[in-house]
Amino acid sequence: MKAVITVIGKDTVGILAKVSGVCADVQANVAEVTQSIMQEFFAMIMMVEIDKMTCDIEELRTKLGAVLPEMQIHVMHEDIFNAMHNI
Repeated sequence: MKAVITVIGKDTVGILAKVSGVCADVQANVAEVTQSIMQEFFAMIMMVEIDKMTCDIEELRTKLGAVLPEMQIHVMHEDIFNAMHNI
């Protein structure tokens, strides 16, 4: 099983490190990452494997929000993500 994490906000040092650190703490393996900086804004999409994760998706979202309160962060199970993007 996988989840999609998106992070958007003003660019600062250490965003990727903070997100990947939280993922490591809860055993969510980072499978893929794409990120971009547009002027002063940071945008990232991360796919994480959650089979061995030690918390639920809501708790992961809360932990990410605690380390990056200034960023807009979304965490979505891949099944929901796929269902939303299939027509």
